Amino acid sequence: MKYAYLASLFAGLSTMLGSIVLFIKNKNSEELIGKSLAFASGVMIMVSIIDLIPNSIIGLNKYYHLFLSILLSSIFVIVGIILSMSLNKYIPSDTNKLDCRLYKTGIISMIAIVLHNIPEGIATFLTASSNMKLGISLSIAIALHNIPEGISISVPLYFSTNNKLKAIGYTFISGISEFFGAIIASIFLLNIKVDMFLYLLYPIIAGIMINLSFYELLPSSTRYISKMSSALYVLIGVLLMFIVHLIN
Repeated sequence: MKYAYLASLFAGLSTMLGSIVLFIKNKNSEELIGKSLAFASGVMIMVSIIDLIPNSIIGLNKYYHLFLSILLSSIFVIVGIILSMSLNKYIPSDTNKLDCRLYKTGIISMIAIVLHNIPEGIATFLTASSNMKLGISLSIAIALHNIPEGISISVPLYFSTNNKLKAIGYTFISGISEFFGAIIASIFLLNIKVDMFLYLLYPIIAGIMINLSFYELLPSSTRYISKMSSALYVLIGVLLMFIVHLIN
């Protein structure tokens, strides 16, 4: 069982690797912000489209007809979008921040990724507990897409507060939440079926990520770089996640 914990911890803490970009010497910080946000946007869009939503529909289809499964998943995607809009509305602005909108983007990214990482930690732990080889493969695939998710937290938080420690700290919180999911699984879920809960949670997370990508990350990106450059880095993020999905 300890290896199942380690697999979840490895996958989660890989999010911290996204903070490495903060130490890259770049004379044009605005260019780094714009490219990083566009790249993270592409990653989140693809995670939602090829991972979260399909897994929700396939899972719900075990219990309901396909049409109802698609309908339920779509409804909960909308719930996620509304929740994301509400988070943006109620996260207070802080006039002491260098860029309040960028700060909000980082905080909402962290919340979305925490919600995403907890069920990932549950899945990694349960998989590794029953099949260690498959669990390791899953943790590596998750680790690869957690790195750019870390970028979506650390970059906007650092450049809005000019505080590397705070940016890295929030990124760590999002990463360690995956291990928290493993702890939940080991205490409560080894002998309990929680499929339905996860199948409804996935589209909510997808809705949050889609809203975050189109209404926070992309608009923020185009404030710092051209729309053409932003689109290019979105495409790079999309292609990376497509490759990770094929590996998995």
